[in-house]
Amino acid sequence: MPAADTVLTGARVRTLDPARPEAGAVAVLGGEIVAVGEDSDVRDWRGPGTEVIDLGGATLTPGLTDAHSHPVWGIEMVNGTDLSAVRDLDQLRAALRAAERDKGWVVGHGLDHNAFGGRPIDRTLIEEALDGAPAFLRLYDGHSALVSGAALAAAGITGPRAFAQRSEVVCDAEGRPTGHLVEHAAMDLVGPLVPKPSTARRRASLVGLLNDMAATGLTGAHVMDLGDGDVPALLSTVEYEGHLPLRLKLAPWCMPGADDDELDELVELQRLRGRNWQVDGVKFFMDGTVEGGTAWLEHADCHGQGTEAFWPDPEAYARAVRILDAAGVRTATHAIGDAAVRHVLDTVAGIGARARMRHRIEHIETVPDDQLGRFAELGVIASMQPPHAGATRADHTDEWSKRLGEERAARAWRCRDLRDAGAVLALGSDWPIADHDARQVLVAARSPLGAASAGRGLTGLMALEGMTSHAALAAGEEKVAGRIAPGFRADLTAFWSDPVTAEPQELAETPIRLTMSGGRVTHR
Repeated sequence: MPAADTVLTGARVRTLDPARPEAGAVAVLGGEIVAVGEDSDVRDWRGPGTEVIDLGGATLTPGLTDAHSHPVWGIEMVNGTDLSAVRDLDQLRAALRAAERDKGWVVGHGLDHNAFGGRPIDRTLIEEALDGAPAFLRLYDGHSALVSGAALAAAGITGPRAFAQRSEVVCDAEGRPTGHLVEHAAMDLVGPLVPKPSTARRRASLVGLLNDMAATGLTGAHVMDLGDGDVPALLSTVEYEGHLPLRLKLAPWCMPGADDDELDELVELQRLRGRNWQVDGVKFFMDGTVEGGTAWLEHADCHGQGTEAFWPDPEAYARAVRILDAAGVRTATHAIGDAAVRHVLDTVAGIGARARMRHRIEHIETVPDDQLGRFAELGVIASMQPPHAGATRADHTDEWSKRLGEERAARAWRCRDLRDAGAVLALGSDWPIADHDARQVLVAARSPLGAASAGRGLTGLMALEGMTSHAALAAGEEKVAGRIAPGFRADLTAFWSDPVTAEPQELAETPIRLTMSGGRVTHR
């Protein structure tokens, strides 16, 4: 018998393996779990070179996976001044006056729609604080931005624009741009002009971020983008110089207007991989955001918006999914509104039984009763981010709730209802839209926030499954990940408190004793 690389002892092991739900020790060799049991069961795996780690009573679980994150693209998104603490216009103006200029630009991120106090988002509210500087301020949803008059002038934007995808340069009654850019194509008119971090800074920021994520117990992430195309080279460089602390699975975007050649390119991209990263899947958008008025709803929101899909021709989306499915490519579709969710489910239903467990829906912020059971019926994975509800309020006075109205706001982030209906439920943060701390995801799933607080939370075990065994199912990795069992990857997380039984507040603050990704200790 060869000696193990690492033996972990002195733990309460929650394996999530039905064959042996609990244990006390684990042996790891070559990045794989080779033995699970009590101390006596792993004793023979010890050798002169084996590192024995006594976890001192910590609870060992399968490694946590953030099922929806943007760790590479997000580095650019969080460039500049953090505006997430801004609560009103006075605070916003003060923050902009104090903000550092980068080559003359004021760049900010994380700005809450609620900071405008119900007023339309308009550059005239901030121009005085900028003193003529061009500014690009991302709203917290990642789907809209507020830019200054100088930024509009630099981009040559003088009026409305037409786009192949659902996007808008918002203009006033006289046709003058307000500075509010809604959705990706509109933001991309100004985005390329904004100063970007250097390649070296991006590389250092990425490694630092992934180390921080590992310190919260994360061993992997499903990355819902492929950035601007240079991400594979960036990841390869990091691996050439060392190691990626997390295992990354990346899904490039497929946008409206994609033709057969572009779909073929997306299929070819699935070949790209490194030691600890790979392209696996394709990301779609079926709608935008509630606050931005671009969530696709069965009935218009309270501003009269939200009745159109991100794809102007929804059938073109369905065709693209069918082509990728036939090529064996997994898909993930951003769908927040009830009409968007229904269309994705209908698309998968049209493919038939072969599509089971190969397609997933991201976000699902409001969904009616008649759609809950279809997730399990069709084998569509529900991928949700419980911390998102923290941007809403229990009394429904926030912009998200006011746009939807009481009936739809009352069915916010129905994680528990989907689980009870038999759905596979993968949980994530959507960093940088919300904090990447995995413990906060688990806590928000158990104790719903804001508008979701009227609903029931997940049990401790359900929440843990959402970032382990159900995340593995969502990635098609259930035979190698999401459990602690011989033959499975040695992706492991050790909590000082038991994440299943600890009270939410205790879990939010519990230290992570150890994180291991592929048999390599990434945090201790």
